[in-house]
Amino acid sequence: MTARRRLPLALRDASFRVRDALHRGVSRNRLDARDLVRPFHGIRSASEPVAVDERARALAPRLRPDQVFSHTTAAAIIGVPLPRRVEQDRRLHVTTIGIDQALRVRGAVGHRAKFGSVRMTIARGVPISTPVDTFVALGTMLTIDELVIAGDALVGWLGWVTIDELRIAVRRRRGMRGVRRLRAALAEIRLGSRSPGETRARLALVRHGLPEPALNHDVVVDGEWVACVDLAFPRERVAIEYESDLHRTDPATFKKDLMRGEHLKDVDWWLVRITADDVGRHVERFVERVRRLLRAGASGAHDRRPAAGSRRFS
Repeated sequence: MTARRRLPLALRDASFRVRDALHRGVSRNRLDARDLVRPFHGIRSASEPVAVDERARALAPRLRPDQVFSHTTAAAIIGVPLPRRVEQDRRLHVTTIGIDQALRVRGAVGHRAKFGSVRMTIARGVPISTPVDTFVALGTMLTIDELVIAGDALVGWLGWVTIDELRIAVRRRRGMRGVRRLRAALAEIRLGSRSPGETRARLALVRHGLPEPALNHDVVVDGEWVACVDLAFPRERVAIEYESDLHRTDPATFKKDLMRGEHLKDVDWWLVRITADDVGRHVERFVERVRRLLRAGASGAHDRRPAAGSRRFS
């Protein structure tokens, strides 16, 4: 019967510290009962936290007022896309702001930051570093391309910050570890991308010497809107669409994509559909295909409009 005794109302639907429960009169035997899980030392919860925000809420009772979730933990909480190798690391990152000791808890990584260098906000019920400070912290953990993807998300479809805010934050971190990678990433972050796949496609094209495509471009012909495409070379009438698993598994999305392709054909646009493989192991083939289409488009091979200048694609 002891194991089934109801907890105080304030502890029933949240993770809590063992010492707080003891102060409320909960017995040690009740805290050791099998219906409570132990996600972190000194913490009890009614259910096993799985998602990163759930694990953060489980650890949150152990944080002091000068501590925030940071780095990849804060990034994941606000929806920043992260590489799989990072997602597989279940440890939570916590930064102590000021001179006090960093957090030391199994399952967490403690960091320290000077007072004023990291600011706090609240997301999903837990304290985290602000999005701009989170991006700066990622400079110590991600590659340049991974930072570009994160930055595109922050200034693009997530809308947490502006590019200027990122530039100011990086400028203030002169001399810190990872700042060179942050500067290199800033030069390639663009407003307009709507997915990591679109960012990877853009980087693949530019890194192989092709012009930078327009992002989420509205194709308008004779004053009539035709379609919005992920990446485009308007002068050559070449469109690129990145197909995620959603395009394959969702019937409505699949049908919409087919119709978009047909509408583009009707106005003499070429449509290149790509997947993760095309910006990964088959990137050379993808780039060469686009290069050939750009050459043809520049020569007016599929364009019935009067010639209006051309570009060279070597």
